[in-house]
Amino acid sequence: MCLATVYKQSDDSVIFKNVSRIDVDGKNVILKDIMGDERVVEGSILMVDLANSIVKLSCE
Repeated sequence: MCLATVYKQSDDSVIFKNVSRIDVDGKNVILKDIMGDERVVEGSILMVDLANSIVKLSCE
């Protein structure tokens, strides 16, 4: 299983860890972790590095 850590692009702060699913709904990025917890972030995906399990978001 490949889990990701999601970072805020502007300051590289961690938004969410152990993310197993990412959905995009308009201006919202919906992050779900392996425990089923969910966070909704207004912004967009800038980069996904699958080899290192890193996702960077541009947050509004």
